[in-house]
Amino acid sequence: MIGGGLAGLSSAVALAEAGLRVRLFEKRPHLGGRATSYTLPDGSEVDNCQHVTLGCCTNLSDFYRRVGAERKIRFYDRLFFANGQGRRSVIEASPLPPPFHMAPSFLLFSGLSLADKRCIARAMLAIARTGGAPPDIGGISMLEWLRRMKQTPGAVDRFWRVVLVSALDEELARASARYGIDVFWKAFLGSRAGYRIGIPCVPLGDLYDGCRDAIVARGGEVRQRCGVRQVRVRGNSFVNAVLEDGSEVSADACIAAVPHQALLGLLPSEVGENGGPLESLRRMRTSPITGVHMWFDRTVMTEPFLALLEHTTQWIFNKTLLYRTAEPDSMDANPASVAERRTQEDRQYLQLVISASYDLVQQSRQEIIDHCLHELAGVLPATREAELEKATVIKEVDATFSPEPGVDSLRLGQRSNVKNLYFAGDWTRTEWPATMEGAVRSGYMAAEALLDDVGHPHKFLQADLPFEGLSKLWADRRHRLCV
Repeated sequence: MIGGGLAGLSSAVALAEAGLRVRLFEKRPHLGGRATSYTLPDGSEVDNCQHVTLGCCTNLSDFYRRVGAERKIRFYDRLFFANGQGRRSVIEASPLPPPFHMAPSFLLFSGLSLADKRCIARAMLAIARTGGAPPDIGGISMLEWLRRMKQTPGAVDRFWRVVLVSALDEELARASARYGIDVFWKAFLGSRAGYRIGIPCVPLGDLYDGCRDAIVARGGEVRQRCGVRQVRVRGNSFVNAVLEDGSEVSADACIAAVPHQALLGLLPSEVGENGGPLESLRRMRTSPITGVHMWFDRTVMTEPFLALLEHTTQWIFNKTLLYRTAEPDSMDANPASVAERRTQEDRQYLQLVISASYDLVQQSRQEIIDHCLHELAGVLPATREAELEKATVIKEVDATFSPEPGVDSLRLGQRSNVKNLYFAGDWTRTEWPATMEGAVRSGYMAAEALLDDVGHPHKFLQADLPFEGLSKLWADRRHRLCV
Protein backbone atom coordinates (compact mmCIF):
# COMPACT_ATOMS: atom_id res chain seq x y z
CA MET A 1 0.00 0.00 0.00
CA ILE A 2 1.56 3.28 -1.13
CA GLY A 3 0.11 6.32 0.64
CA GLY A 4 -1.35 6.88 4.09
CA GLY A 5 -4.16 9.27 3.20
CA LEU A 6 -7.81 8.37 3.56
CA ALA A 7 -7.83 6.30 0.36
CA GLY A 8 -4.81 4.25 1.41
CA LEU A 9 -5.93 3.88 5.02
CA SER A 10 -9.45 2.77 4.13
CA SER A 11 -8.07 0.25 1.62
CA ALA A 12 -5.49 -1.04 4.09
CA VAL A 13 -7.94 -1.43 6.97
CA ALA A 14 -10.47 -3.19 4.73
CA LEU A 15 -7.88 -5.63 3.37
CA ALA A 16 -6.51 -6.32 6.83
CA GLU A 17 -10.00 -7.13 8.07
CA ALA A 18 -10.39 -9.50 5.11
CA GLY A 19 -7.34 -11.45 6.29
CA LEU A 20 -4.55 -10.06 4.08
CA ARG A 21 -1.18 -9.01 5.46
CA VAL A 22 -0.85 -5.34 4.60
CA ARG A 23 2.26 -3.16 4.52
CA LEU A 24 1.58 0.56 4.23
CA PHE A 25 4.25 3.12 3.29
CA GLU A 26 3.70 6.85 3.90
CA LYS A 27 6.40 9.41 3.11
CA ARG A 28 5.17 11.96 5.65
CA PRO A 29 5.62 11.67 9.43
CA HIS A 30 1.83 11.56 9.92
CA LEU A 31 -1.14 9.67 8.55
CA GLY A 32 -4.15 11.27 6.89
CA GLY A 33 -2.63 12.80 3.76
CA ARG A 34 -4.33 16.11 2.97
CA ALA A 35 -6.85 15.55 5.79
CA THR A 36 -4.47 15.64 8.72
CA SER A 37 -2.93 17.93 11.33
CA TYR A 38 0.56 18.79 12.44
CA THR A 39 2.35 20.72 15.14
CA LEU A 40 3.69 24.25 14.65
CA PRO A 41 7.09 25.23 16.12
CA ASP A 42 5.32 26.90 19.09
CA GLY A 43 3.49 23.64 19.93
CA SER A 44 0.09 24.54 18.45
CA GLU A 45 -1.55 21.70 16.55
CA VAL A 46 -3.37 22.79 13.41
CA ASP A 47 -5.33 21.01 10.70
CA ASN A 48 -3.88 21.54 7.25
CA CYS A 49 -7.46 22.37 6.25
CA GLN A 50 -10.72 22.00 8.13
CA HIS A 51 -12.52 18.92 6.84
CA VAL A 52 -16.12 18.05 7.62
CA THR A 53 -18.48 15.22 6.81
CA LEU A 54 -22.19 15.16 6.06
CA GLY A 55 -24.91 12.71 6.91
CA CYS A 56 -24.91 11.52 3.29
CA CYS A 57 -21.25 10.43 3.54
CA THR A 58 -22.03 6.81 4.40
CA ASN A 59 -18.64 5.32 3.55
CA LEU A 60 -16.66 7.87 5.55
CA SER A 61 -18.96 7.16 8.49
CA ASP A 62 -18.32 3.42 8.07
CA PHE A 63 -14.56 3.99 7.98
CA TYR A 64 -14.64 6.05 11.19
CA ARG A 65 -16.60 3.23 12.83
CA ARG A 66 -14.07 0.60 11.72
CA VAL A 67 -11.15 2.50 13.26
CA GLY A 68 -12.98 3.63 16.41
CA ALA A 69 -13.11 7.33 15.50
CA GLU A 70 -16.89 7.79 15.29
CA ARG A 71 -17.04 9.33 18.77
CA LYS A 72 -14.54 11.99 17.68
CA ILE A 73 -17.06 13.45 15.20
CA ARG A 74 -19.72 15.82 16.54
CA PHE A 75 -22.83 16.23 14.38
CA TYR A 76 -24.95 19.36 14.16
CA ASP A 77 -28.56 19.56 12.99
CA ARG A 78 -28.47 23.32 12.49
CA LEU A 79 -26.38 25.10 9.85
CA PHE A 80 -25.41 28.67 10.75
CA PHE A 81 -25.02 31.41 8.12
CA ALA A 82 -24.14 35.11 8.21
CA ASN A 83 -24.87 37.54 5.39
CA GLY A 84 -22.86 40.56 4.29
CA GLN A 85 -24.21 42.66 7.17
CA GLY A 86 -23.52 39.95 9.74
CA ARG A 87 -27.16 38.97 10.16
CA ARG A 88 -27.58 35.32 11.14
CA SER A 89 -29.77 32.67 9.55
CA VAL A 90 -30.24 29.01 10.38
CA ILE A 91 -31.07 26.12 8.08
CA GLU A 92 -32.52 23.03 9.76
CA ALA A 93 -34.98 20.23 9.05
CA SER A 94 -38.68 20.49 9.90
CA PRO A 95 -41.19 17.63 10.32
CA LEU A 96 -42.17 17.97 6.66
CA PRO A 97 -41.18 15.03 4.41
CA PRO A 98 -38.31 15.39 1.90
CA PRO A 99 -37.76 17.30 -0.26
CA PHE A 100 -39.76 19.94 1.66
CA HIS A 101 -38.24 19.34 5.10
CA MET A 102 -35.97 22.40 4.93
CA ALA A 103 -38.52 24.75 3.36
CA PRO A 104 -39.64 26.56 6.57
CA SER A 105 -36.13 27.64 7.59
CA PHE A 106 -35.30 28.47 3.97
CA LEU A 107 -38.27 30.84 3.79
CA LEU A 108 -36.86 32.74 6.80
CA PHE A 109 -33.32 32.83 5.38
CA SER A 110 -32.00 36.40 5.45
CA GLY A 111 -30.03 37.93 2.62
CA LEU A 112 -32.28 36.49 -0.08
CA SER A 113 -35.12 38.40 -1.69
CA LEU A 114 -38.50 36.85 -2.40
CA ALA A 115 -37.51 36.64 -6.08
CA ASP A 116 -34.28 34.85 -5.11
CA LYS A 117 -36.16 32.32 -3.00
CA ARG A 118 -38.79 31.72 -5.65
CA CYS A 119 -36.26 30.84 -8.36
CA ILE A 120 -34.15 28.74 -5.97
CA ALA A 121 -37.24 26.75 -5.00
CA ARG A 122 -38.03 26.20 -8.67
CA ALA A 123 -34.53 24.85 -9.35
CA MET A 124 -34.63 22.64 -6.24
CA LEU A 125 -37.94 21.18 -7.33
CA ALA A 126 -36.48 20.48 -10.79
CA ILE A 127 -33.67 18.50 -9.12
CA ALA A 128 -36.01 16.58 -6.82
CA ARG A 129 -38.69 15.72 -9.39
CA THR A 130 -36.06 14.17 -11.68
CA GLY A 131 -34.56 12.08 -8.90
CA GLY A 132 -31.40 14.18 -8.90
CA ALA A 133 -30.85 13.91 -12.65
CA PRO A 134 -32.29 16.84 -14.61
CA PRO A 135 -32.05 16.34 -18.38
CA ASP A 136 -29.24 17.66 -20.57
CA ILE A 137 -26.67 18.39 -17.86
CA GLY A 138 -23.82 16.41 -19.37
CA GLY A 139 -20.79 18.51 -20.26
CA ILE A 140 -22.08 21.83 -18.89
CA SER A 141 -21.00 23.86 -15.87
CA MET A 142 -23.11 24.45 -12.80
CA LEU A 143 -23.27 28.15 -13.67
CA GLU A 144 -24.65 27.33 -17.12
CA TRP A 145 -27.37 25.14 -15.60
CA LEU A 146 -28.30 27.90 -13.13
CA ARG A 147 -28.62 30.33 -16.02
CA ARG A 148 -30.90 27.87 -17.79
CA MET A 149 -32.98 27.77 -14.62
CA LYS A 150 -33.17 31.58 -14.70
CA GLN A 151 -31.58 32.10 -11.29
CA THR A 152 -31.21 35.70 -10.13
CA PRO A 153 -27.71 37.10 -9.49
CA GLY A 154 -28.57 37.23 -5.79
CA ALA A 155 -29.56 33.56 -5.75
CA VAL A 156 -26.33 32.59 -7.50
CA ASP A 157 -24.01 34.70 -5.35
CA ARG A 158 -25.69 34.35 -1.97
CA PHE A 159 -26.94 30.78 -2.11
CA TRP A 160 -25.64 28.42 -4.80
CA ARG A 161 -22.07 29.71 -4.68
CA VAL A 162 -21.95 29.66 -0.86
CA VAL A 163 -22.79 25.96 -0.72
CA LEU A 164 -21.13 24.61 -3.85
CA VAL A 165 -17.74 26.33 -3.92
CA SER A 166 -17.04 24.87 -0.49
CA ALA A 167 -18.43 21.44 -1.37
CA LEU A 168 -16.65 21.12 -4.72
CA ASP A 169 -13.59 23.35 -4.20
CA GLU A 170 -14.31 25.00 -7.52
CA GLU A 171 -16.02 28.05 -8.95
CA LEU A 172 -19.47 27.54 -10.44
CA ALA A 173 -18.26 28.38 -13.96
CA ARG A 174 -15.64 25.61 -13.76
CA ALA A 175 -17.62 22.95 -11.88
CA SER A 176 -19.64 20.21 -13.55
CA ALA A 177 -23.38 20.67 -13.22
CA ARG A 178 -23.74 16.96 -12.45
CA TYR A 179 -21.62 17.24 -9.31
CA GLY A 180 -23.26 20.45 -8.15
CA ILE A 181 -26.74 19.00 -8.55
CA ASP A 182 -25.64 15.80 -6.79
CA VAL A 183 -24.61 17.82 -3.71
CA PHE A 184 -28.11 19.23 -3.31
CA TRP A 185 -29.86 15.96 -4.15
CA LYS A 186 -27.91 13.80 -1.70
CA ALA A 187 -27.32 16.32 1.06
CA PHE A 188 -30.40 18.55 1.08
CA LEU A 189 -33.26 17.00 -0.84
CA GLY A 190 -33.16 13.21 -0.77
CA SER A 191 -33.38 12.49 2.96
CA ARG A 192 -33.80 14.24 6.28
CA ALA A 193 -30.33 13.36 7.60
CA GLY A 194 -28.21 14.03 4.52
CA TYR A 195 -27.40 17.66 5.37
CA ARG A 196 -26.26 17.06 8.99
CA ILE A 197 -22.72 18.36 9.34
CA GLY A 198 -20.14 16.35 11.27
CA ILE A 199 -17.04 18.16 12.51
CA PRO A 200 -14.08 16.50 14.25
CA CYS A 201 -13.79 17.54 17.90
CA VAL A 202 -10.08 16.61 17.87
CA PRO A 203 -7.23 17.57 15.52
CA LEU A 204 -7.58 15.63 12.28
CA GLY A 205 -4.46 13.56 12.95
CA ASP A 206 -6.11 12.07 16.04
CA LEU A 207 -8.79 10.44 13.88
CA TYR A 208 -6.34 7.85 12.58
CA ASP A 209 -5.03 6.41 15.85
CA GLY A 210 -7.03 3.23 15.29
CA CYS A 211 -5.82 2.70 11.72
CA ARG A 212 -2.36 1.55 12.71
CA ASP A 213 -3.82 -0.77 15.35
CA ALA A 214 -6.28 -2.27 12.86
CA ILE A 215 -3.44 -3.09 10.47
CA VAL A 216 -0.71 -4.12 12.90
CA ALA A 217 -3.02 -6.28 15.03
CA ARG A 218 -3.63 -8.43 11.95
CA GLY A 219 0.05 -8.94 11.19
CA GLY A 220 0.54 -5.88 8.99
CA GLU A 221 2.98 -2.99 9.08
CA VAL A 222 2.70 0.80 8.89
CA ARG A 223 5.86 2.76 8.06
CA GLN A 224 5.91 6.56 8.15
CA ARG A 225 8.68 8.80 6.82
CA CYS A 226 9.12 6.06 4.26
CA GLY A 227 8.41 7.22 0.72
CA VAL A 228 8.28 5.11 -2.42
CA ARG A 229 10.49 6.21 -5.29
CA GLN A 230 9.34 3.85 -8.01
CA VAL A 231 6.81 1.16 -8.86
CA ARG A 232 8.44 -1.42 -11.09
CA VAL A 233 6.51 -3.13 -13.83
CA ARG A 234 7.75 -5.96 -16.02
CA GLY A 235 5.74 -6.84 -19.09
CA ASN A 236 2.18 -6.39 -17.90
CA SER A 237 2.67 -7.27 -14.22
CA PHE A 238 3.60 -5.48 -11.01
CA VAL A 239 7.07 -6.53 -9.79
CA ASN A 240 7.98 -4.52 -6.70
CA ALA A 241 8.32 -1.06 -5.19
CA VAL A 242 11.58 0.80 -4.64
CA LEU A 243 11.74 2.89 -1.47
CA GLU A 244 13.48 6.26 -1.27
CA ASP A 245 16.46 4.65 0.46
CA GLY A 246 16.92 2.32 -2.51
CA SER A 247 15.62 -0.84 -0.86
CA GLU A 248 13.09 -2.98 -2.69
CA VAL A 249 9.77 -4.28 -1.37
CA SER A 250 8.04 -7.21 -3.01
CA ALA A 251 4.36 -8.01 -2.66
CA ASP A 252 1.67 -10.07 -4.36
CA ALA A 253 -0.22 -6.89 -5.22
CA CYS A 254 0.09 -3.13 -4.84
CA ILE A 255 -2.42 -0.34 -4.35
CA ALA A 256 -1.07 3.10 -5.24
CA ALA A 257 -3.14 5.52 -3.14
CA VAL A 258 -1.40 8.78 -4.01
CA PRO A 259 -2.47 12.02 -5.74
CA HIS A 260 -2.76 11.67 -9.49
CA GLN A 261 0.26 13.95 -10.09
CA ALA A 262 2.42 11.79 -7.82
CA LEU A 263 1.29 8.56 -9.51
CA LEU A 264 2.81 9.68 -12.81
CA GLY A 265 6.18 10.03 -11.09
CA LEU A 266 6.08 6.50 -9.66
CA LEU A 267 5.38 4.57 -12.86
CA PRO A 268 7.42 4.21 -16.07
CA SER A 269 7.35 7.49 -17.98
CA GLU A 270 5.76 6.01 -21.09
CA VAL A 271 2.47 5.30 -19.30
CA GLY A 272 1.81 9.03 -19.00
CA GLU A 273 2.90 10.01 -22.49
CA ASN A 274 0.55 10.68 -25.40
CA GLY A 275 -1.34 7.49 -26.07
CA GLY A 276 -0.29 5.94 -22.75
CA PRO A 277 -2.85 4.48 -20.32
CA LEU A 278 -2.37 7.33 -17.81
CA GLU A 279 -2.15 10.15 -20.33
CA SER A 280 -5.51 11.55 -19.13
CA LEU A 281 -4.05 12.33 -15.70
CA ARG A 282 -1.87 15.03 -17.22
CA ARG A 283 -5.04 16.86 -18.28
CA MET A 284 -6.68 16.71 -14.87
CA ARG A 285 -6.46 20.14 -13.23
CA THR A 286 -6.32 20.95 -9.54
CA SER A 287 -7.95 23.55 -7.28
CA PRO A 288 -6.47 25.35 -4.25
CA ILE A 289 -7.75 25.70 -0.69
CA THR A 290 -6.44 28.24 1.83
CA GLY A 291 -6.78 27.86 5.58
CA VAL A 292 -6.24 30.80 7.95
CA HIS A 293 -5.68 30.08 11.64
CA MET A 294 -6.20 32.89 14.16
CA TRP A 295 -5.79 33.01 17.93
CA PHE A 296 -7.51 35.90 19.76
CA ASP A 297 -7.01 37.01 23.35
CA ARG A 298 -10.74 36.74 24.13
CA THR A 299 -13.97 35.11 23.03
CA VAL A 300 -15.12 36.63 19.73
CA MET A 301 -17.58 33.99 18.46
CA THR A 302 -20.28 31.90 20.10
CA GLU A 303 -21.44 29.65 17.26
CA PRO A 304 -19.53 26.40 16.57
CA PHE A 305 -19.20 27.41 12.92
CA LEU A 306 -20.49 29.96 10.42
CA ALA A 307 -20.89 29.88 6.65
CA LEU A 308 -20.46 33.37 5.20
CA LEU A 309 -22.37 34.97 2.34
CA GLU A 310 -20.79 37.71 0.20
CA HIS A 311 -17.31 37.23 1.62
CA THR A 312 -14.00 35.82 0.44
CA THR A 313 -13.96 33.76 3.62
CA GLN A 314 -16.48 30.96 3.23
CA TRP A 315 -16.41 29.23 6.62
CA ILE A 316 -15.33 30.09 10.14
CA PHE A 317 -14.82 27.21 12.57
CA ASN A 318 -14.74 27.91 16.30
CA LYS A 319 -12.01 25.43 17.16
CA THR A 320 -12.01 26.37 20.83
CA LEU A 321 -15.66 25.41 21.15
CA LEU A 322 -15.36 22.37 18.87
CA TYR A 323 -12.45 20.98 20.90
CA ARG A 324 -13.92 21.77 24.29
CA THR A 325 -14.63 18.78 26.53
CA ALA A 326 -16.79 18.64 29.65
CA GLU A 327 -15.17 20.33 32.59
CA PRO A 328 -14.29 17.91 35.41
CA ASP A 329 -16.62 17.84 38.39
CA SER A 330 -15.61 20.60 40.78
CA MET A 331 -15.38 18.15 43.68
CA ASP A 332 -12.60 16.22 41.93
CA ALA A 333 -10.85 18.90 39.93
CA ASN A 334 -7.72 20.73 41.02
CA PRO A 335 -8.86 24.37 41.50
CA ALA A 336 -5.67 25.66 39.90
CA SER A 337 -6.12 23.53 36.77
CA VAL A 338 -9.78 24.56 36.46
CA ALA A 339 -8.78 28.23 36.70
CA GLU A 340 -6.07 27.71 34.08
CA ARG A 341 -8.55 25.98 31.76
CA ARG A 342 -11.03 28.83 32.11
CA THR A 343 -8.27 31.33 31.33
CA GLN A 344 -7.40 29.39 28.19
CA GLU A 345 -11.05 29.20 27.16
CA ASP A 346 -11.30 32.99 27.40
CA ARG A 347 -8.95 32.97 24.43
CA GLN A 348 -10.28 31.73 21.13
CA TYR A 349 -8.86 29.84 18.20
CA LEU A 350 -10.65 30.19 14.87
CA GLN A 351 -9.96 28.51 11.55
CA LEU A 352 -11.12 30.18 8.36
CA VAL A 353 -11.46 28.29 5.08
CA ILE A 354 -11.43 29.63 1.52
CA SER A 355 -12.01 27.01 -1.19
CA ALA A 356 -11.11 27.57 -4.86
CA SER A 357 -8.78 30.28 -3.52
CA TYR A 358 -7.12 31.10 -6.84
CA ASP A 359 -6.90 34.82 -6.02
CA LEU A 360 -5.01 34.14 -2.79
CA VAL A 361 -2.28 31.85 -4.16
CA GLN A 362 0.04 34.76 -5.04
CA GLN A 363 -0.85 36.92 -2.04
CA SER A 364 1.46 37.16 0.96
CA ARG A 365 0.61 35.66 4.31
CA GLN A 366 0.09 39.11 5.83
CA GLU A 367 -2.15 40.29 2.99
CA ILE A 368 -4.42 37.29 3.51
CA ILE A 369 -4.54 37.76 7.29
CA ASP A 370 -5.34 41.47 6.94
CA HIS A 371 -8.14 40.76 4.47
CA CYS A 372 -9.65 38.08 6.68
CA LEU A 373 -9.48 40.33 9.74
CA HIS A 374 -11.36 43.02 7.82
CA GLU A 375 -14.09 40.53 6.93
CA LEU A 376 -14.32 39.22 10.48
CA ALA A 377 -14.87 42.71 11.81
CA GLY A 378 -18.22 42.85 10.01
CA VAL A 379 -19.36 39.36 11.04
CA LEU A 380 -17.81 39.07 14.50
CA PRO A 381 -17.76 42.63 15.95
CA ALA A 382 -15.81 41.49 19.02
CA THR A 383 -12.72 41.01 16.82
CA ARG A 384 -12.48 44.80 16.44
CA GLU A 385 -11.36 45.18 20.06
CA ALA A 386 -9.69 41.79 20.48
CA GLU A 387 -5.97 41.30 20.12
CA LEU A 388 -4.84 38.85 17.47
CA GLU A 389 -2.14 37.00 19.38
CA LYS A 390 -0.90 34.96 16.42
CA ALA A 391 -2.00 33.75 13.00
CA THR A 392 -0.79 31.41 10.30
CA VAL A 393 -1.83 30.69 6.74
CA ILE A 394 -1.74 27.27 5.07
CA LYS A 395 -2.07 27.14 1.29
CA GLU A 396 -2.87 23.83 -0.38
CA VAL A 397 -2.26 24.85 -3.99
CA ASP A 398 -3.16 21.41 -5.37
CA ALA A 399 -5.72 20.54 -2.73
CA THR A 400 -8.18 18.63 -4.93
CA PHE A 401 -8.77 17.72 -8.53
CA SER A 402 -11.04 20.19 -10.29
CA PRO A 403 -14.52 18.70 -10.94
CA GLU A 404 -14.85 20.51 -14.24
CA PRO A 405 -17.25 19.40 -16.98
CA GLY A 406 -15.91 16.29 -18.70
CA VAL A 407 -13.53 15.34 -15.87
CA ASP A 408 -15.10 11.89 -15.54
CA SER A 409 -13.56 10.93 -18.88
CA LEU A 410 -10.14 11.60 -17.32
CA ARG A 411 -10.63 9.66 -14.09
CA LEU A 412 -9.29 6.11 -13.94
CA GLY A 413 -10.89 3.03 -12.45
CA GLN A 414 -9.38 1.21 -9.48
CA ARG A 415 -8.04 -1.59 -11.68
CA SER A 416 -5.04 -0.62 -13.80
CA ASN A 417 -3.95 -2.19 -17.07
CA VAL A 418 -1.10 -3.80 -15.10
CA LYS A 419 -1.77 -7.09 -13.36
CA ASN A 420 -1.85 -6.81 -9.55
CA LEU A 421 -1.55 -3.01 -9.58
CA TYR A 422 -4.55 -0.99 -8.35
CA PHE A 423 -5.30 2.69 -7.87
CA ALA A 424 -7.07 4.51 -5.02
CA GLY A 425 -7.67 8.20 -4.47
CA ASP A 426 -10.51 10.68 -4.63
CA TRP A 427 -9.44 11.37 -8.25
CA THR A 428 -10.32 7.83 -9.35
CA ARG A 429 -13.75 6.94 -10.73
CA THR A 430 -16.00 7.01 -7.65
CA GLU A 431 -19.07 8.98 -8.84
CA TRP A 432 -18.17 11.58 -6.17
CA PRO A 433 -16.13 14.79 -6.37
CA ALA A 434 -12.91 15.32 -4.41
CA THR A 435 -14.12 14.72 -0.86
CA MET A 436 -13.18 12.53 2.08
CA GLU A 437 -16.20 10.40 1.19
CA GLY A 438 -14.83 10.02 -2.34
CA ALA A 439 -11.41 9.03 -0.99
CA VAL A 440 -12.85 6.32 1.26
CA ARG A 441 -15.10 5.06 -1.53
CA SER A 442 -12.04 4.68 -3.75
CA GLY A 443 -10.19 2.79 -1.03
CA TYR A 444 -13.06 0.38 -0.52
CA MET A 445 -13.48 -0.09 -4.28
CA ALA A 446 -9.77 -0.83 -4.75
CA ALA A 447 -9.89 -3.39 -1.91
CA GLU A 448 -12.96 -5.03 -3.44
CA ALA A 449 -11.28 -5.22 -6.87
CA LEU A 450 -8.13 -6.79 -5.43
CA LEU A 451 -10.03 -9.37 -3.38
CA ASP A 452 -12.28 -10.23 -6.31
CA ASP A 453 -9.22 -10.82 -8.52
CA VAL A 454 -7.68 -13.25 -6.02
CA GLY A 455 -10.92 -15.18 -5.65
CA HIS A 456 -12.05 -13.87 -2.26
CA PRO A 457 -14.82 -11.37 -3.09
CA HIS A 458 -15.83 -9.07 -0.28
CA LYS A 459 -18.20 -6.13 -0.02
CA PHE A 460 -17.05 -2.93 1.72
CA LEU A 461 -18.77 -0.14 -0.20
CA GLN A 462 -21.77 1.23 1.67
CA ALA A 463 -25.07 2.19 0.08
CA ASP A 464 -26.17 5.82 -0.04
CA LEU A 465 -28.70 7.04 2.49
CA PRO A 466 -32.18 5.79 1.57
CA PHE A 467 -34.40 8.40 -0.02
CA GLU A 468 -37.51 9.48 1.87
CA GLY A 469 -40.89 11.07 1.26
CA LEU A 470 -41.65 12.31 -2.23
CA SER A 471 -37.92 12.15 -2.99
CA LYS A 472 -38.13 8.37 -2.70
CA LEU A 473 -41.09 8.28 -5.06
CA TRP A 474 -39.28 10.42 -7.63
CA ALA A 475 -36.00 8.48 -7.23
CA ASP A 476 -37.85 5.18 -7.74
CA ARG A 477 -39.55 6.55 -10.83
CA ARG A 478 -36.22 7.66 -12.26
CA HIS A 479 -34.77 4.18 -11.58
CA ARG A 480 -37.68 2.50 -13.37
CA LEU A 481 -37.27 4.78 -16.37
CA CYS A 482 -33.53 4.06 -16.52
CA VAL A 483 -34.11 0.30 -16.34
